[in-house]
Amino acid sequence: MATSTAIMDMSAEVEIPHDGIISRTIHNDDRLKVVLFGFDAGQELSEHTASVPATIHILSGQAVVTLGDDQRSAGPGFWAWMPAELPHTVEAAAPTVMLLYMIKG
Repeated sequence: MATSTAIMDMSAEVEIPHDGIISRTIHNDDRLKVVLFGFDAGQELSEHTASVPATIHILSGQAVVTLGDDQRSAGPGFWAWMPAELPHTVEAAAPTVMLLYMIKG
């Protein structure tokens, strides 16, 4: 039997480290991986790609998200779809909480 997962306040699930980034996998199965990130201001995920499509959802804070050649200011509610192999970066301008959904299959 399948089980469910419910989190009432996703932003409350992460304690943003001073001068760092924290990530926590909150769901992982054969189709979907969901990772919760907490970034302190000035912290960055440098340019990289993923082998699977993914979405970014900013829950709180302020970041600059670069998707290929497109750079956006991203605050609470920002959502983006990324096809597999798209170069992207995330740089926190303020303490930021972000959800990453990786679609596997």
